[in-house]
Amino acid sequence: MRLTHLFTKTLRDAPADEVAKNAQLLIRAGFIYKEMAGVYAYLPLGKRVLDKIIQIIREEMDSIGGNEISLTALQPKEVWETSGRWDDSVMDVWFKTELNGGSALGLAPTHEEPLTRLMKQYIKSYKDLPVYPYQFQIKFRNELRSKSGLMRGREFWMKDLYSFSRTQAEHDEFYEKVSEAYHRVYERLGIGEQTFKTFASGGSFAKYSHEFQTISPVGEDTIYLNREKGIAVNQEVYTDETLAELGLDKSSLEEVRAVEVGNIFTLGTRFSDPLDLRYTDENGVSQPVIMGSYGIGPSRIMGLVAEHFSDDKGLLWPEAIAPAKVYLVPIGTNDTVVSTSDSLYNRLTDLHVDVLYDDRDERPGAKFADAELIGVPYRVTISERLLGENKYELTIRATGETSLLTEGELLAKLT
Repeated sequence: MRLTHLFTKTLRDAPADEVAKNAQLLIRAGFIYKEMAGVYAYLPLGKRVLDKIIQIIREEMDSIGGNEISLTALQPKEVWETSGRWDDSVMDVWFKTELNGGSALGLAPTHEEPLTRLMKQYIKSYKDLPVYPYQFQIKFRNELRSKSGLMRGREFWMKDLYSFSRTQAEHDEFYEKVSEAYHRVYERLGIGEQTFKTFASGGSFAKYSHEFQTISPVGEDTIYLNREKGIAVNQEVYTDETLAELGLDKSSLEEVRAVEVGNIFTLGTRFSDPLDLRYTDENGVSQPVIMGSYGIGPSRIMGLVAEHFSDDKGLLWPEAIAPAKVYLVPIGTNDTVVSTSDSLYNRLTDLHVDVLYDDRDERPGAKFADAELIGVPYRVTISERLLGENKYELTIRATGETSLLTEGELLAKLT
């Protein structure tokens, strides 16, 4: 992408009412636009990052047998009344409205009920199970507090996968597969070392659910972490009974703040019973379907990464999800500099290396400042002086390390 083709511009300051570091940086760098508290639009660079996060999650969900779908955001109240969750006293995050004819609608905060009803069309026999549909969709929740940028929004991206199994044992086996897939996701996103499977309340569904919590000073949760075992306990279930059951000693636990970046729930028959989702087993007996729910928030992860991978100059994207791998900076308007920069841009693009080409008529200082704010992993500088030495300057954004390389050395490094 040439920056002269990009309609967005970097900003010196973020909106005065934006207090979250992640949103301040992402707005200033031109990744997102703040519509209102807890609601953000994704601009071209931000959409690239979000799409890369989504693709990593998609690949891991497909690897364990997931089927990608897309459900509707608009929801009729009837299916939610069946489960009892239309009532605001039961689920208090609804956005609701009415059609002209008076029918009530809600914007889906989650999708257990509508998907369970949908699956009644396709699950009849034990031969139809197990199945693992999932989706990426914007969810809507009327959060009381929306001051954490992308990390707590009223409108946000969610990957929600649902499992439909014949038996508890079949469900448990898949539940562990999802857990392992989540760990792979976080490793690929660059936050694996700071993200831990955390025991949390299972509510009315099971004794425990599991959250995946990333250690962060801006976290809203308190967890008790055993680094050696790689597991943690959420404050809500931090009891002597829980610790004994998990074989944990209080003296081995570290109290830390953390951000929830995923969760997995055993639902049992909580939704299949009221919505009458059943199958006929091998003996011709009708049985309830055992369900599970598994969520990851791509937009929340984007906000968390922006919080963690940044410095006083701007963002520091991990290579796997950066909007580009290379920020190309020509210095001056010398014909040789321009033609060499064009040639390198085309060459890297042909080699499937994503490049942000700063072909604007701007001062070198402005280009370097934007490169640091935007946070692309590598900056390549081309100038008349460097070309006189047949060299290119390569700077690593995360460390500031700079080296002078020949074209062959540069291409080898970047590909």
